[in-house]
Amino acid sequence: MTSTAPATTAPIDPPPVLRETHPPLKGIDGWLQADVTSLEELRGKVVIVEFWTFGCYNCKNRLPYTQDIYAAYRDQGLEIVGIHSPEFAYEKEVDAIVEALDRLGVSWPVVLDTDRRTFREWQGSPAYWPRTYLLDHLGRVRFDHIGEGAYKALEDTVVALLAEVP
Repeated sequence: MTSTAPATTAPIDPPPVLRETHPPLKGIDGWLQADVTSLEELRGKVVIVEFWTFGCYNCKNRLPYTQDIYAAYRDQGLEIVGIHSPEFAYEKEVDAIVEALDRLGVSWPVVLDTDRRTFREWQGSPAYWPRTYLLDHLGRVRFDHIGEGAYKALEDTVVALLAEVP
């Protein structure tokens, strides 16, 4: 699991800007567990954007690490937006998604991307589950990782980006 120890005072090199603006949410079917309706409403926060689907083995393996990072840094300005982009028909049912959120302990806002339009907009082809992006407080993409792993790199980048927030 990730470390939840306080960040060290050693300087961290700023993570590179991979994209000046994040792609749009395209053709979404709504939000679950959210008071927001756009990524723009989260400007000023550091945001993990994670593409996943509840039936994906690798996505489920990643969740405990995402949960640890959220627990450690949420009060410092971190938010997570899960973009649920189903691979199979049974993963498109809203009731099944809601049940999975509860069963899997997903407590952050989730975008319903039923037709995977946002999935393709952000990733092109081929596209992957899970895929994790990190947006800085200005909405720039500063981290991109496909699959499981890179948990320390993600956490280190979260810490560095939170330090940039005015």
